[in-house]
Amino acid sequence: MSEDYEVHGPHDHAVEHAAAGHGGDGERDPFPGRMAVMTAILASIGAILAYQSGNSENLALYYKNEAAIRKTEAANQWAYYQAKGEKENLAELGAALSALTPNSTEAQRRFAADVDRYRKQKEPIRAQAESLEKQVAEDDARAEALLHGHHRWAQATTLIQISIALTAITLLTRSKWLLWTSMGVGAAGVVLGALAFFA
Repeated sequence: MSEDYEVHGPHDHAVEHAAAGHGGDGERDPFPGRMAVMTAILASIGAILAYQSGNSENLALYYKNEAAIRKTEAANQWAYYQAKGEKENLAELGAALSALTPNSTEAQRRFAADVDRYRKQKEPIRAQAESLEKQVAEDDARAEALLHGHHRWAQATTLIQISIALTAITLLTRSKWLLWTSMGVGAAGVVLGALAFFA
């Protein structure tokens, strides 16, 4: 039965200490842990911002779709209104032509009743078409506001992702200016996210 023995040299010992997060003097180096916590916080904030960005975009698309549907309904109502107007015009023409014919009082009354009926039928159709057009304008305005918010959320998410990347580079280089840059970019992302939230 053969047994293998491992002999560690001074270099192996230094590598194990560095991997465990210890400095050269045996003390635990807090820098990697701090960078890990910062990365975790930034990743959590980035996830929230990305969710809000997607949600805002989905709502904007929903309202754009609603506006398109209502715009079609309004166009249909205006076409119906126009058809009633044409029937009213034909009834007026019939009344005018029947006035030229002797003994046509019954036809004139019938045409006049038709003119009155079509005129009354047009008003609710016009009111509904205008109401639909108002809803289209409201839905379009909501969609535009949500799309503007989506852009803010997306910009904030991008800044957080850049900050995470800078934090990873900071961990490798241990550069103080890069750490401050990463924190500044992350703070800008949080501020942009707050502006999107309160807008």
